[in-house]
Amino acid sequence: MKALQITGTDGLASLKLVRTTQPKPGHGEVLVRIEAVSLNYRDYMNVLGIRGVSGPIPRIPCSDGAGEVVGLGEGVTGWHRGDRVVIPFMPQWLDGEMTQVHQAKALGAHVDGLLREYAVLPASCLLPIPAYLSYEEAATLPCAAVTAWQGLMVRGQLKAGETVLVLGTGGVSIFALQLAKMSGARVLAISSTEEKCERLLALGADAVCNYKTVPAWDAWALAQTDGIGVDKVVEIGGPDTLNRSLKAVRFGGHISLIGVLTGTSGDIQTVQILRKAVRLDGIYVGSKSMFAGLLKALTQQQLRPIIDSTFTMETASDAFRRMESAQHVGKIVIKV
Repeated sequence: MKALQITGTDGLASLKLVRTTQPKPGHGEVLVRIEAVSLNYRDYMNVLGIRGVSGPIPRIPCSDGAGEVVGLGEGVTGWHRGDRVVIPFMPQWLDGEMTQVHQAKALGAHVDGLLREYAVLPASCLLPIPAYLSYEEAATLPCAAVTAWQGLMVRGQLKAGETVLVLGTGGVSIFALQLAKMSGARVLAISSTEEKCERLLALGADAVCNYKTVPAWDAWALAQTDGIGVDKVVEIGGPDTLNRSLKAVRFGGHISLIGVLTGTSGDIQTVQILRKAVRLDGIYVGSKSMFAGLLKALTQQQLRPIIDSTFTMETASDAFRRMESAQHVGKIVIKV
């Protein structure tokens, strides 16, 4: 089978299209023909080897994928050849709290990911793709959509009428915008260009701010809420944005800490967390049961993911360059 492997430490130059042995399903496992994968910033960090993200070499990157069941191992029930399935980010995390075991088995890091033609996976982890979604659309969901779902709906318990602040136009932020609007919330959004701000408005944002021209976007968010602050923040930046998020959130508000786009450590004003009684939750994707809840909600609303652009395995390097450019709105997909 064909696969893309990280073969060295030279960044995108080390991402090579190779031929390798097609795996066979064992007991309790299924063979899935991968039809599409989507990129997350974590995948970019893996390929580039930046911000402390590394793993064994050679390694197949990319955690998010969808495909068709084409083989069944012994003891598998409930699945049939031809079933369309989407694959959770952590195949071992079915329900309950996340553990070190679940995290260690996250696809595309210390174990091979899905940027390949075939993958063997535990039958217990798979979920059916809703009939109205394509393989490409389903492939956008396992990390970004589940992350936004856990942050806003599971941990955040978002209610209609609340105000949510989202940062940027990447996968998590766009899914957070869509889920918040679906739930009847008001959405404030910030981005780096007027073009992307206009796109955010078109996608349903109630108010937008260009943080390049208005660096004090925390003050803007406070002004948008009559000085009270937002109820929820989907925080994807990390150390360079968290302090402003802490200023923008209301007393007793909730911040979902998700991304490390600006780094992995920094000077954080912890007194703001204490003084305002802010609930700060680290969100690392979610379990299969959370994913199932998301799929049910999406199907009820017939909500479609926003796909920025689509590439092939042969042009996968261009997909990673698109992510590097930070010009994307929504998810970047590679058709396998």
